[in-house]
Parts: sequence; C-alpha cells; structure tokens
Amino acid sequence: MARSKTGQAISAARRTTEELDRLEALLEEAEKAGDLSTWKRARAVRAYVEGEKVADLHKAMRVRRSTVNQRLRWYEVLGAEGLRTGKPPGAAPRLSVGQREELSRTIEAGPMAAGFTSGVWTGPMIGQLIFERYGVRYHNHHVPRLLNQLGFSVQRPRKRLARADAESQATWLRDRLPEIKKKPRPAEGS
Repeated sequence: MARSKTGQAISAARRTTEELDRLEALLEEAEKAGDLSTWKRARAVRAYVEGEKVADLHKAMRVRRSTVNQRLRWYEVLGAEGLRTGKPPGAAPRLSVGQREELSRTIEAGPMAAGFTSGVWTGPMIGQLIFERYGVRYHNHHVPRLLNQLGFSVQRPRKRLARADAESQATWLRDRLPEIKKKPRPAEGS
C-alpha cells in the first residue's frame, strides 16, 4: 500500500455523513459498554477525519505511529465495524463436525468399547484414539480443551488409600495431629 498524503488515508467514501454517523454511534456504544479499546480506535479515526495528523495522534494516544495507521486502514477497508474489539478466529478445527460427533459417541461408549483395557479414559488415551482413527495428533495438554468443546468435563478421582482404616485415621486426626502442629510462639516481652 502506497503512502497517502497527510489527511488522505481515509477516502471520500468513508467520509460520508452516513459513515461518520456510524463512527459516532460506535463511539457512543463503546463508551456505554466500557470497551476502551474500541473507543480509542474510533476516537483516533474521528480525530484524523477532523484534521489531526498521525504524528500528533500517536503521541497523544501513546501508541506507535504504525498502530494509528493500522486503525485508519481498518476503518478504510471495513468502516466503523472494522474498529470493534473482536476475538481472533484462530486456526480451523482439525477434526470435522462428523469426526467430532463420532468421537463423542466413542467416548460415551467407554474405553473398553474402543479397544482399551482400562475402564477409565485418560487424556493420553483419547489423544491416541484420535491419532489412530483420524490421523490427527493432539498434545496431551490440548485434549482437555477438545473434550470441553465436545461437552465433556475432565474428572479426576480422589486419592485415598485402598486399605485405609477410617477409625484409625479419625483417631490420628483428632489426637496426634494437634500434638505435632506448630504451637504459636509466645509474644515478645511476656
């Protein structure tokens, strides 16, 4: 994109009354919603349209000059909607909708139905299943995110001793633990 002359980064098509009204509406909406990022973007564009220079805007807003120019380009290409705060789209899902539905049914059927010897799913097992069936590798840390997207929640079993004596544990907690806990130090000078 070639450099534009001062004050001409926004074309006449984006300076129409309708476009400027949309920009004002966005400013008001962002202010009411408390969306500071959108408000700052819209404010910079409005100030530029009103005649301020990019060099002055970037100093006043405490951002880089390239940031102001980027906001002006967003407005030029997409109008006021291009200044909204949005979530980046991210990468496309690696499993199709059909594959995700099939995976959900497999998970609901249990690991033994899928050919595993364990009766409880683990993240690495699901990652292995996905790779074997669909040829897609998921890092073990990303499997819980995928499960969450599919509507499953990660369950972690409570750890407890298999042959623990509940009565002995209660006695230990009641009698022995208070004896070995640190006692408060006496206050100085007493």
